[in-house]
Amino acid sequence: MLYLIPALPFFSALLLILGWRTFSRTTVSVIGCGSIGISALITLAQGWQFLQSGHDSMVQHLWTWVQSGSFNAGMDLRLDALSLAFVFVITFVGFLIHVYSTGYMADDADYGRFFACMNLFVGAMLMLVLADNLLLLYLGWEGVGLCSYLLIGFWYKDPANGYAARKAFIVTRVGDTAMAIALFMLFQYTGSLQISSILEKAPGMWTTGHATVVLIAFLLLGGAVGKSAQLPLQTWLPDAMAGPTPVSALIHAATMVTAGVYLVARTNVLFDLAPAAQTAVAVVGAATLLLAGCSALVQKDIKRVLAYSTISQIGYMFLALGVGAWSAAIFHFVTHAFFKALLFMGAGAVIVALHHEQDMFKMGGLRKSLPGVFRVFLIGSASLAALPFITSGFYSKDQIVWLAWSSAKGHTAYWVIALAGAFLTAMYTFRMVFLTFYGSYRGHAAPHTPGSSMMIPLYILAFLSTVAGFVELPHTLGHVTLFSDFLQPILPAVQMLQESTALEWTSQLLAAGLTFLGIYIAWVWVIQQPDGMRRFAEMPFMQWLRGFWYKGWAFDELYNELLVRPFVRTARLNRRDLVDKVYTTLARVTEWCHDALARTQSGLLRWYIMGVLIGAVLILSVLIWRIYI
Repeated sequence: MLYLIPALPFFSALLLILGWRTFSRTTVSVIGCGSIGISALITLAQGWQFLQSGHDSMVQHLWTWVQSGSFNAGMDLRLDALSLAFVFVITFVGFLIHVYSTGYMADDADYGRFFACMNLFVGAMLMLVLADNLLLLYLGWEGVGLCSYLLIGFWYKDPANGYAARKAFIVTRVGDTAMAIALFMLFQYTGSLQISSILEKAPGMWTTGHATVVLIAFLLLGGAVGKSAQLPLQTWLPDAMAGPTPVSALIHAATMVTAGVYLVARTNVLFDLAPAAQTAVAVVGAATLLLAGCSALVQKDIKRVLAYSTISQIGYMFLALGVGAWSAAIFHFVTHAFFKALLFMGAGAVIVALHHEQDMFKMGGLRKSLPGVFRVFLIGSASLAALPFITSGFYSKDQIVWLAWSSAKGHTAYWVIALAGAFLTAMYTFRMVFLTFYGSYRGHAAPHTPGSSMMIPLYILAFLSTVAGFVELPHTLGHVTLFSDFLQPILPAVQMLQESTALEWTSQLLAAGLTFLGIYIAWVWVIQQPDGMRRFAEMPFMQWLRGFWYKGWAFDELYNELLVRPFVRTARLNRRDLVDKVYTTLARVTEWCHDALARTQSGLLRWYIMGVLIGAVLILSVLIWRIYI
C-alpha cells in the first residue's frame, strides 16, 4: 500500500484539474481533503507495519522508469525512519491544512483550482521524501517548485502576486541548477543515482576532505539553501506571503522549505566526508537564524513576521545538521511543523475575522473578541519562543542550542548565536502576540468568529504543539530518546565533545532566561511604555536600522544592483551587439546580390545575347592567357 500514499494526492489532483469547474464545492472538499486524509491513515498503517517488521528500510519497486545503457532509474519508493517522519508530517499536517482551507477559501471563485494545486503540491512532496533514487527525488523537488509558483501566484490578477510567484520560481532555480550538477557528478563517479548505492560507495571512493566529494556536497548545499530559503537565497520566502494563508502554512510547515533539510540529512554520508561543506551548513544556518530574527522584529504584516520566523527556525535545523546533530534537526522539523502550521492558520483566522486585514498595527484587543483563536495562537507562540518545560519547541530547540556547543563539530560561536536567536525569537513572537491580541482594537470593521472547519484543526495542532516534545527529553529531564533511537538506523548519533549535566542545565537555564527576557522586553515595548519605545525607534540611526531590517537586510537591492540590472543592461545591449551585426550584414549582402541579379533579368533578348558573348570572350581570354603567358 506504500504507493497509495503519493498516488492518492496525484489522482485527486488530476480529478480536480479535469473537473473543478463542474464539481460542486462539497465534491471538491471531499476529493481534496479525503485523499490526503486516506494517505494519512495509510501512513499510520504502513508505519506500524514498518515498526513491527524490524527492518531498517522497506523498498517497493513499481516499474523501471528510465533505462539507457548502464543507467537505470526505477519508480521505487523507500520507507525508512527518516522518510516515515517526513511522510507523517506531510500527510497529517497537510490534511489539517486542507480541512482548514475549506473554511478559509469558502468564498473563493477558484475553490476547485485551489485544491487541485494543493493536492499536487502534497503529492510532489511525498514523492520527494519517498524516492529511492535521486532522479525520482529530483522529480518531486521540481514538482514542489512548480506547485509553489502556482499557489503563491494563485490570485494572479494582482501583478504583485505574479511577481512574487516568479521570484520564488527563479530564485529556487538557482539552487536547483547546482543540485542538478551534483547529480551529474554523482552518476559520473559512482555510476548510479540510487541513494543507498551512493552512500555505500562514497566512503570507499573518497577520503575525508577529497576535492570531488567536497564539491558535490557544496552543490547539494546550493540546492538545499534554495528550497529552504537560507542565505543567500532566502529572499523569495517573505514575498511568498502573497499566496493564500493555507498555502503559506503548507509551504512553511510541511512541504517545500523543509526539502533542503531532508536532502542534507538524506545525504549525510557525503557531508561527513566533506567537513568544509558541513561547516558551511552550520555557518549558513547560524547566520540565517540571526539575520531573519532581526528582520522579524520590525515587520508590520503578521504573515511576514511568521515568514521570517520560518527562515530563522530552518536556520536552527541547518545549524544542527552542520554540527552533526542529525536527529535533533529532524526532531525540530517535526515540532516546528506543528506549531508553525498552528501559527499560520491562527494568523489566517485573525485575517479572515478582520476582513483580510494583515497589518498588526490595525489589530489589537482581539483576545476578547476572538478568545478561541487567542488561546491556540498563544500556545503556538509559546512553542515557537521555546517556553521552558511546557512546549514542544523547548525540547527541540534547546537541544540544538546545547549540541551547537557540546558536539564534536560544535563551536562556542554557534552556541552564542543560537542563544541570541532564542532571545530574538521570544521578542518578535510576543511583540506579534501583544500587538494582535492586547491593548485596544485599532481596526475599523468589527471582527467575526471563524467557523468550526477552521478552528478544529487549530485545536488539534495546539495539542500537538504542547505534547510532541515529550518524545525526546534532554539529559537533565531523564534522557528519554525515543525519537533519536527511532532515527538511529538511518542517521548517525551525534558525536559529543563533552557531556555534562551541569553544563546542559546551565545552557537550558540561560536559554530560558533569555526567552523570558525577550518576552518582558516585548511587553515593555508594546504594552507598558510604547511612547518611550516609539521615541527610541525614531532616532536617526534606529530609523535607518529598522528600515534596513524591514527590507530583509537589503538583499533584494543588493541582488538588483549586482545581478538583475547588469543582466538587463546586457540584454538591451545584446539587441544590437556584434554577433547580431554579422548576421544582419550577411542578410543585407544577400539582399543586394539578389537585387543586382534581378536587374539582369530584363526579358530583352539582345541583352542576353550580349551577355553570352561577353562571357565567351572573357572565358576565351582567360584560356589564351593561361596557355601563352
